[in-house]
Amino acid sequence: MNLEDKLNKHYGTKSMALKMEDIDEKNRIVKGYGSAFNVIDSDKDVIRKGAFAKSIQERGVDASGNRKIAHLRNHDWEHQIGKFLEMEEDEFGLKFVAQLGRSTKGQDALLDYQDGILREHSIGFNYIADKIKLVEDTSFSPDGHFEITEVKLWEVSGVTFGANEFTPVIDAAKSGDTEGALKRFNELEGSFLKAIKRGTGTDERLENLEARFKQLQELRNSLFVLKPSVKDTLKSEKPSDKQSFYLL
Repeated sequence: MNLEDKLNKHYGTKSMALKMEDIDEKNRIVKGYGSAFNVIDSDKDVIRKGAFAKSIQERGVDASGNRKIAHLRNHDWEHQIGKFLEMEEDEFGLKFVAQLGRSTKGQDALLDYQDGILREHSIGFNYIADKIKLVEDTSFSPDGHFEITEVKLWEVSGVTFGANEFTPVIDAAKSGDTEGALKRFNELEGSFLKAIKRGTGTDERLENLEARFKQLQELRNSLFVLKPSVKDTLKSEKPSDKQSFYLL
């Protein structure tokens, strides 16, 4: 994807394989990172420290307005799972502390965090034209990379797995490293099976677990016949005013 293509995308999502730091079940608190700095991703983007500073100031926890950075699931604006209590940049990346809601969606998310179904996070954002540039330095990538010094951050989502994480898994499968790829899929499938057998949560949650488990199996099978079925995570429109109304 070239620079013009990136800027023509009105709304993008970006996932990193960042594990949860901590879960406080009693107080419904989760801690983790939404994004990492100085790491090249599958879009050849490198986000620098400071990229989220303006968004945190304007729509973060302490901002005076109502249009806060949202805590969603799978970038679904109708699927809020909590609210952020803290959000800041440290040397590693975008760090957050969030409290899950007491709604059905919040309770299901808590169970999925506990069971390892929700295990990573992804950001929903806009590129800013004068804050992204192509760098031909090959230290990150043979073809250069895009350096991003600021984005407009809309939300951070809990996700089962991110497309970026599966880029190396797909490459490993194609290169013959089936052991590493299978290990990753076995870990995910184990988490799903554990959650399904436990049988806690709403019927909607259990039905979703079964459906996602089948999708995971299909994805694994497709990888090993070299037919990846990972979908593009970029969305074609940014949140509308109506969507923004639902921000926590």
